[in-house]
Amino acid sequence: MRIGGWMTLGAALLVLAGCTSGGEAPKADGTAPAGDQSKPFKVALLTPGPVSDAGWNAMAYKGLQAIEKELGATVNNQEATGSQKLDAMRSYAQDGYTLVFGHGFEYNDPAAELGPAFPDTFFVTSSGGKTGPNVGAFRFYLEQGFYLAGYTAGLMTKTGKVAMIGGDRVPSIASTFKAFAAGAKAARPDVVVIEKFTGNGQDVAAAKQATLAAIGEGADFVIHQANAAAQGVFDACKEKNVKAFGANLDQNSNESGVILASAIINAEPAFVALAKDVKEGKYKGEVRLTGMAEKSIDYVFNPAMVDQIPVEIQEKIETERARILSGDLAVPKDEF
Repeated sequence: MRIGGWMTLGAALLVLAGCTSGGEAPKADGTAPAGDQSKPFKVALLTPGPVSDAGWNAMAYKGLQAIEKELGATVNNQEATGSQKLDAMRSYAQDGYTLVFGHGFEYNDPAAELGPAFPDTFFVTSSGGKTGPNVGAFRFYLEQGFYLAGYTAGLMTKTGKVAMIGGDRVPSIASTFKAFAAGAKAARPDVVVIEKFTGNGQDVAAAKQATLAAIGEGADFVIHQANAAAQGVFDACKEKNVKAFGANLDQNSNESGVILASAIINAEPAFVALAKDVKEGKYKGEVRLTGMAEKSIDYVFNPAMVDQIPVEIQEKIETERARILSGDLAVPKDEF
């Protein structure tokens, strides 16, 4: 009888263990349960280009560094394009990473595909519309900064033609270009907006040739979404004495000396806030829109060139900025 009693108790304990070994169930509000606090908080970043590009990729890397500093995370980053995206995200999940950032719209599909297979890893991309319990995106409302750059170009162009030079043709870039064009046309309805894509955000020579072609068509102000190839845009503008705009990071101090202003993303607060939610078990798969009101987006003049912008034009630009911040002006953006 004594042996049987111990066997019954052991069986009961085994049943109880089996009922609880699968981890915590999702909370009623859909947020993830708090993770095991004894487990290292590991965060990875995938980018489409080098984090030394002083632009799109560098901006995300600054966000990753802020997570490491402020949250004590173990971090890692790598470039991943094409079929590498899915493989790299899967590898990080298999290695026990809690959070994997894919920096660009192109990472959203792989994230959505992998999410169900790795419920303990959160996949978050910079833009994209696919979500799940552990899959989400944050969208920087960079269109606001691009609108103001376009508005500046429309007010200042002498030729009546401005240009946009892109690398990879992806929805997030196309949306910022539409905002730039909208700003230019708000300032000058008859302005001609030239758009060119090279198909490669790493090809500096191609970006320079595309920019020279646009300048040859009459453009005297140029903005880019060329990532690591941006230097080709700036070099072409310097060669032809044309003004340019920086994008993603503050590129005003670029050695070319042609950048009038930059439409920038302040990535660190958004990256840290999302990572903190994940670490504390508060994250819910969603698309977060963050813009000027949240201080994630800004439009900054180059202090070395601001005297080339007439005061009355500066005042008009600041009026548009105020309208954006107040909500009176909703800058157009594509949904994707």
